[in-house]
Amino acid sequence: MAGRNGEALLVEKAKNGDTKAFEDLIKMTRGKIYNLGLRLLRNKDDAADIMQETYISAYKNLPKFKGNSSFSTWLYRIATNFALMRMRKEEGKKISEEQLKELSSHIYNTAIADWTLSPTTYLKQQELREIMEKAIASLPPKYRAVFILRDIEGIPIAEVSNILSISASAVKTRTHRSRLYLREKLSEYFNNSGERVR
Repeated sequence: MAGRNGEALLVEKAKNGDTKAFEDLIKMTRGKIYNLGLRLLRNKDDAADIMQETYISAYKNLPKFKGNSSFSTWLYRIATNFALMRMRKEEGKKISEEQLKELSSHIYNTAIADWTLSPTTYLKQQELREIMEKAIASLPPKYRAVFILRDIEGIPIAEVSNILSISASAVKTRTHRSRLYLREKLSEYFNNSGERVR
């Protein structure tokens, strides 16, 4: 049983007390939820904790789920909220929102719709992956969440807006600023290797 219709049917069954249906929903979505937690928190134990907390919360709040979005989107929202709470407690140097705004206003004053290469292309290369992961980890939590959902997970703007309960324009702005910052970080690597990020 797959797809939105299959998911909706399982949700209805689970809401009516069918625990097997909820287990099936977990099986369908746990890989995505775990990977999201791993990308946001960069720790397998934390990702596993987030996944567990997400499904416990989803089970408890299932009667409140109205179906205005897909069940998967609802799970993403729950998981991202739990991850954001953890990220805000993290220690270590993070770039401030003011620095991101300043970067977007004068370092790269031309609009960047897309990167020359997809972020996932960078992530396939070990050295670049390490640089990218460190740079992504240094983003403020709400910017990191938007970047991962939008550019790594490939979730549409409207759905990211729904997951994070922010406007589509806020999603675009945060994505743009995150890209500029990561572009700046990557430029050091490309300058050293004689290449450029265009």
